[in-house]
Amino acid sequence: MINIPILSFLLIFPLVGIFVIFLLNKKDEKYNKKVKEIGLWTTLINLIFSLIILYNFDLTESSFQFVENIPIIDDLGVYYYVGIDGISLPFILLTTFLIPICIISCWNKTIKDINYLIISFLTIELFLIGLFISLDLFIFYIFFEGSLIPMFFIIGIWGGTNRTYAAYKFFLYSLFGSMLLLLGILTIYFYTGTSNFTLINKVDFPFLLQLWLFLSFFASFAVKLPMWPFHTWLPDAHVEAPTEGSVILSGILLKLGGYGFLRFSLPLFPDAVEFFTPFIFFLSITAIIYISLIALVQTDIKKLIAYSSVAHMGFVTLGIFSRNIEGLHGSMFQMISHGIVSAALFLCAGSLIERKEKKNISFYSGLWKKMPFLGSFFFIFILGGIAFPGTTGFIGEFLILVGIFKVKFYLALLAGTGIILSAAYFLRLYGRIFFGNINSNISSISDLNNYEIAIFSLLVFLVILLGIYPDLLIKIYELPINKLIIN
Repeated sequence: MINIPILSFLLIFPLVGIFVIFLLNKKDEKYNKKVKEIGLWTTLINLIFSLIILYNFDLTESSFQFVENIPIIDDLGVYYYVGIDGISLPFILLTTFLIPICIISCWNKTIKDINYLIISFLTIELFLIGLFISLDLFIFYIFFEGSLIPMFFIIGIWGGTNRTYAAYKFFLYSLFGSMLLLLGILTIYFYTGTSNFTLINKVDFPFLLQLWLFLSFFASFAVKLPMWPFHTWLPDAHVEAPTEGSVILSGILLKLGGYGFLRFSLPLFPDAVEFFTPFIFFLSITAIIYISLIALVQTDIKKLIAYSSVAHMGFVTLGIFSRNIEGLHGSMFQMISHGIVSAALFLCAGSLIERKEKKNISFYSGLWKKMPFLGSFFFIFILGGIAFPGTTGFIGEFLILVGIFKVKFYLALLAGTGIILSAAYFLRLYGRIFFGNINSNISSISDLNNYEIAIFSLLVFLVILLGIYPDLLIKIYELPINKLIIN
């Protein structure tokens, strides 16, 4: 494995799928089916590549592995410099796992320009993998920005009635934050003379410079996460995005901010992190409580799940900036857990909405009698969302609460109310949809098909497996996360 550039294979293979799709004859009667098959096989092979990486990954090593370093602009010190550690690997696995699920979710649907949608999925997989393996700040920025483009088109072309507004709002919010990120990267480059992350990580920046750099990176990561009050683009994007777009958005894209804090902010700007920690705690607690109360009064299924994501990301930032072993481990676990659970919740919501084309919660009632399979799966994912013991959601939030308890008792108490509120809005959502008398509008609704049952069964397996045996995930990121701890 040492001599095989497998990270480059992982990065380039989606391009192979895109190229093959362009070679297909559009006049072929089975064109749409072939496009889906190529997209699925491409993403499944990439999933296999990522599992091969996992199999050959050295869990006893905290430094970067599978490193490739090729000059791009040698005179300027810009290199194709890639590698992974235990922090980036779980996000790569999450990406290569969720993208094929999105393609399978499209299988029985009639979608206009399905070829361009599949190409968008492959493109976003390429950009996401690229940013998770990048160890050069300029290359990271290119992939980080590039991930906006396919999601912009997914929302803007295949979204709902208000899709244009939602797509532009998503793009402009992210673009503004990324402009400040670029200024921060340029500042680091001119100060150090390099964009090589491993070399930059050895530099001790002056305190005032750290403050500016932290804020420049924070502007982008806070929007991506999204933190309150930079979250207002998210509900519109989720409501208007197609189901598969919501899965990618909530399952992976929201994690870029947390990944950025762990990868760059904590190791590069430790003094600034300590200075801004009380401010971050204030934003996080506000997100957990205030956004949970907003979720409690929502009438739109997708918007409720979207607001719940903002509240759960508040737990992530609490854990990251606690800077102790429990908080950091919990935040990392929570991001991967939320990626699985939120993707599952949006798939459940999509299965329901696509049958009747209604997002309003009040439109549905008594669905258990008509859709027992969906009701069963949905309930398990709800349990994951409210951090019920035995599910993956419990591990991350419990560790975060322990970590923040060590910092300030009252912060743990306030954050704990978020778990109570999440139980309130999720169980209220479930009860209104599945209990009570059957609404006459849904008397003819059908239960899950075989593709949906297969997808949900796999997601349930992961939710329970990681909830019972969290070491499967913790062992991957344990050593590099431990290096971030500030005693």
